[in-house]
Amino acid sequence: MKILVLNAGSSSQKSSLYDLGDSLPGRPPEPVWEVRMEYGVADPRDQETGESSAHMTRVRTKARGTATETLADIGSRREATEHMLASLWRGDAAVVSGPQEVDVVGHRVVHGGSDYSDTTRVTPEVKAAIKRLAVFAPLHNQAELEGIEVVEQTLGAVPQVVAFDTAFHARLPMSAAVYPGPYSWLDLGIRRYGFHGINHQYCAESAAQLLGKDLDSLRLVTCHLGNGCSLAAIRNGRSVDTTMGFTPLDGLMMGTRSGSVDPGILTYLMRTMRRSGARLDEVLNHESGLLGISGVSSDMRQVLAAMQAGNARAKLAFEMFVHRLRRNIGAMLASLGGLDAMVFTAGIGENSPEVRAAAGEEFGFLGLKIDAAKNTQSRGDEDIAAPDSAVRVFVIRAQEDWAIARECWRLLRAAASDYTERHKS
Repeated sequence: MKILVLNAGSSSQKSSLYDLGDSLPGRPPEPVWEVRMEYGVADPRDQETGESSAHMTRVRTKARGTATETLADIGSRREATEHMLASLWRGDAAVVSGPQEVDVVGHRVVHGGSDYSDTTRVTPEVKAAIKRLAVFAPLHNQAELEGIEVVEQTLGAVPQVVAFDTAFHARLPMSAAVYPGPYSWLDLGIRRYGFHGINHQYCAESAAQLLGKDLDSLRLVTCHLGNGCSLAAIRNGRSVDTTMGFTPLDGLMMGTRSGSVDPGILTYLMRTMRRSGARLDEVLNHESGLLGISGVSSDMRQVLAAMQAGNARAKLAFEMFVHRLRRNIGAMLASLGGLDAMVFTAGIGENSPEVRAAAGEEFGFLGLKIDAAKNTQSRGDEDIAAPDSAVRVFVIRAQEDWAIARECWRLLRAAASDYTERHKS
């Protein structure tokens, strides 16, 4: 079964093709084809002309063991997606003879509201819901809907499947999901939705596998720490609390996002400095977090380098990031009533031993101990806790594309099995 996964962002597009047999492998396989596209890249020719336009698309392709990178002058995101799909069967990176070889296409959709708690087949009703929910995630849902439409036009009637980033959190207890404003907010769809659910769920399942235990028996805190950051408290395989809320702006300090701030700050700025909602949205989403405090970068690696060079603001940014991470882990513990394992994942979680060590050191009262050597040398998908630690600590590589591909495989296999049962003579 050839499964194509589209993982669209507001300024990027990730795509992978998996070729799976009759059973799922125990560990994530390497895709046979991968493309990563980044929109709005500066044209190198601008250096010669003195212009500063950013209209190119950077295309990184990996297929048949060969990696290439090109800059393409592509007019729109839709055209970029069409270009990417065509490269599956045209050019040096082609891995199929034509679109008819693709059996199913899976999409990551950021916002599924409270209506969708499982991966689902694309139907006109599902497309309408994605469009309706774009008001909550305008940059993402619209891009993802556009990807579904391009696949329909390019690949025809191939089955399409959507995995919602909010789905894993859709069954949050109402006490965790409802905001303490007027109850009428809930009628407007204002509630905690949570995000990064595809990876939180994947990491929980992987942690259970590494422990050799049933996920339903575990209490886990999963820490998705990348440019966007969120935690999830997972008990009996279900998300019972999470740090992101109505939007992906809530919760932890992030790369350029503030995370939770006193809402009175915003009303103060609106009253005294006449800041508009649009301006505050820009500040909170793009000028805050690690970048806003350090003044150096939204990249934790560059913040750490600046801190080690004596930059006081970078040091403050790191310490704030860790403080808020610890504080929110504590909140997740309160929702769980105990802890069997903690998981670090995504860019910072997988690659920053400094953050992992600092986050874990204040939880010694739980019997949690991180092995310094394992932490420093970790390459992912392993336990970095000390042998006598009462709590296991895992570093698990984020595998959103594989998690989506796996769900596509399961849905199609289940559909085929149902069809066979219905047509038995």
